Amino acid sequence: MSSSGVRVVARTPDGRYNTVDESEIRVIPLPSDDAFAPVFTIGQVSSFLQVQQAFLRRLDAEQVVQPARSEGGQRRYSRHDITRVQRVVDLVNDGLTVAGILRVFALEAQVSQLEAELTKERALRKTSNGDA
Repeated sequence: MSSSGVRVVARTPDGRYNTVDESEIRVIPLPSDDAFAPVFTIGQVSSFLQVQQAFLRRLDAEQVVQPARSEGGQRRYSRHDITRVQRVVDLVNDGLTVAGILRVFALEAQVSQLEAELTKERALRKTSNGDA
């Protein structure tokens, strides 16, 4: 293993602390590293965003934000879901209804799809014209 030259303090499997080369440390990905990992409860999200749990349940019922469910059927929100809820809160504060918000999201998805198609078409035209 090549040495990075950087020494860090790490806990060994037997519980002691030792200095090791930084390159020897294996990073274990955690669910919190994944923006789509459903790890937050409705109570936590309610507290984070200062909204009522009933509001979050309504967003789920109206299919605006549909969190994953635990084995016990409880809602579990990802960071991505929380960002979307925050966006909904901002739009509600701007005066939009749930129906209006759904329409905004549908139009944004359509625009994203059209932009992707346009990018793909431009790349095809560029290569077919010999500009590659």
